[in-house]
Amino acid sequence: MLLEDQRQLHEDLERLEDAAAERLLEDPPHVGTTSAPVASLMLTPRQIRDRLARDHDIAQFLEQIESQSSRLLHIYQDEAGAKEDEVRGLTHGDPMESFMQEIAAIKDFHSRYPNEPVENLEKAYKKRSPEDHVQSVAAIDSMFTGEEGFGRFFDLTTLHEQYLNLPVHQHARRLTYLQYLDLFDVFTPPQCNIRRDQKKSEAYIHYLKALQDYLESFMRRTKPLENLDKLFANFDKEFVEAWDKDEVPGWEKTDPASAPTNGAAQGEGIWCAACKKNFSKESVFEAHLVGKKHKKAVQESQNGTTDSAKPTDGAPVNMQRSKERAVAEREFRIRKVAAAMQTERSDTKANVERKQGMTERERQQELEQLYSETPDLAAKDDDEQSDGEEKIYNPLKLPLDWSGKPIPFWLYKLHGLGHELPCEVCGNYVYRGRREFDKHFNEPRHIHGLKCLGITNTTLFREITSIQEAESLWRKLQKDKKRERTLAENVVEMEDSQGNVMPEKVYRDLAAAGLL
Repeated sequence: MLLEDQRQLHEDLERLEDAAAERLLEDPPHVGTTSAPVASLMLTPRQIRDRLARDHDIAQFLEQIESQSSRLLHIYQDEAGAKEDEVRGLTHGDPMESFMQEIAAIKDFHSRYPNEPVENLEKAYKKRSPEDHVQSVAAIDSMFTGEEGFGRFFDLTTLHEQYLNLPVHQHARRLTYLQYLDLFDVFTPPQCNIRRDQKKSEAYIHYLKALQDYLESFMRRTKPLENLDKLFANFDKEFVEAWDKDEVPGWEKTDPASAPTNGAAQGEGIWCAACKKNFSKESVFEAHLVGKKHKKAVQESQNGTTDSAKPTDGAPVNMQRSKERAVAEREFRIRKVAAAMQTERSDTKANVERKQGMTERERQQELEQLYSETPDLAAKDDDEQSDGEEKIYNPLKLPLDWSGKPIPFWLYKLHGLGHELPCEVCGNYVYRGRREFDKHFNEPRHIHGLKCLGITNTTLFREITSIQEAESLWRKLQKDKKRERTLAENVVEMEDSQGNVMPEKVYRDLAAAGLL
């Protein structure tokens, strides 16, 4: 029945509004009422992640409200007149007959779909349980890269590499990542060294599309409650107005008669019309004229002039202008989106400068500490614990400290506990971390394993974990000791006039020196 669908939609809308209001009251801890720019600097990664999870849940509720409202409006409009017929049948017909027809329809539906679940609206939008919170946090973790820091910073490293690999930059000065963060939305000279004709290349258009998609995706991920579709529509409207007025920077209509001729002075240099390049000195310009690149460019320009002289009814000009408009529109959108995220841009620059002053070990520890700040998502209600003990959330299987809690992840990496070092002498026992591995050579387990191999002098067998190496070294030591004993037994002893006993070689050396 349409009336029942209408009632159910109204109930669903009310529950969605209540759920969104409850989520808005779930501020992350220690957020308070601080303004957004200041609060973002005071929040920890865990609080930022919780706030994003809350905002994305609210955005999902708003989408459901919009969808259900659209369905409800369609029922109220009643273009086919089905609702009016239903009301007329309930008013003028037999109420019991209508009721029995509905009962029969419901029974028929459940006989055809016996396993159809019944939606419980009371539990559909209730306050999040720890399990739901786990799913929300996992979704936020998969939404951002480690460099983005849960939406605080840009991750433009891939786009920086793509920018440097553009064919137009093969012989140009390469920008560092910090310089790129300042200039990635600048498309006009002198900061941008890409000429207007080079911007119509396929590689440059692919780069602009990737940069635009990333910036818009980053804004949608970090600001789920803002009406970004309306904002992007305003950007498109502004571009159309600027393009019609010929006010888009770097894409103004050019008059061929006003273009600089070959050898004409332009600014502080000399312009080459064929190569479309500016030279600072006249001597450099004259040397350039006899080069192969210049001659090839002159030939190509002459061929292009000949082809353009043919009657084309203006079609190629319109085609080139439409292509320029597509490139200019992407550049305009990138400038606008980047201008709307100046806070994230400045924070990214500060973060990159800070990381450049850190050692690799400090960067690794900071990244590990970021991911180790995982909220305790296990149930914390002591009354629900059968054994009365608190559950410990330890997904990384970290060792426990003296208090029974997992040690911090940075300490786990600092001691190298993730590295497994086996020892064959100890019966293939695996030691975790270099510190534990070095200590075990003086422990009873390793000493007992050496004695089982017949090795008594254990001090010379440090860092040896293979049974074969230990046995070969022990045989060599025994052979060397036996050789020394044999040599000592075969030594000829001499006695001087004072009764001192010494080897024959020492005696003859002293005698030759006149000391006897």
